[in-house]
Amino acid sequence: MADPPRPRPRLGVFKFASCDGCQLTLLDCEDELLPLAAEVEIAHFVEASSDIRPGPYDLSLVEGSVSTPEHLERVRRIRADSRHLVTIGACATAGGVQALRNFADVAEFQAVVYAEPRYIRTLATSTPISAHVPVDFELRGCPIDRGQLLEVITAFLAGRRPDIPDHSVCFACKRRGTVCLPVAHGTPCLGPVTHAGCGALCPAYGRGCYGCFGPSGSTNMPAMIPLLRSDGMSDEDVRRFLHTFNVNDFAAIEPSEGEERS
Repeated sequence: MADPPRPRPRLGVFKFASCDGCQLTLLDCEDELLPLAAEVEIAHFVEASSDIRPGPYDLSLVEGSVSTPEHLERVRRIRADSRHLVTIGACATAGGVQALRNFADVAEFQAVVYAEPRYIRTLATSTPISAHVPVDFELRGCPIDRGQLLEVITAFLAGRRPDIPDHSVCFACKRRGTVCLPVAHGTPCLGPVTHAGCGALCPAYGRGCYGCFGPSGSTNMPAMIPLLRSDGMSDEDVRRFLHTFNVNDFAAIEPSEGEERS
């Protein structure tokens, strides 16, 4: 008699505070999604199906930051139910653009934005998933890259480490033959300190990188800040340039005035 079929690995996809863009990246895989669905049991993916099944899960993909008291409890449950947990996107890996609250008064924001702020339950900070539970891998980007997402899923299903580069966007510019915007045109660009993954999309169309994949593994911010100033940015311009999707991560490596090179 033939052996019974082996159970398929169970995949869970979960959302916290986010825009859903990274989950949509998975749905946008289109041709690749059907073969993937044949290899795994998609047990929990509210964005795609109302058929929700409880854990455990072999691989959980988590989008979004921890921003409410309920999130704190839920992220621990998901971790307990997951053999492997991978965070996807800037919100899950760095707290997202909503982490701008970490540098201001949340109570003041609530009073300005909401007519009845007493009904809003929120934490004072927006933090990455890794601040609360162990994470097996972080996939950066706002949104994440489709090819990198498929590599991560395939790697964990195969029992190996994902092959995701940790170099800067400048490498990608060189590979696609894009002229360096700061050197050729004096255009401010965060490419030298930003994690690769987008394929250097913005520089290819004449726009400086704005850091949507967060800091690369080899940043030199004391050298980067003076370069941005030499390209015409004021101190406030530089601060705004860095304080976007990955404000938590870039703020953590911003040099003090004494550390910057002139």
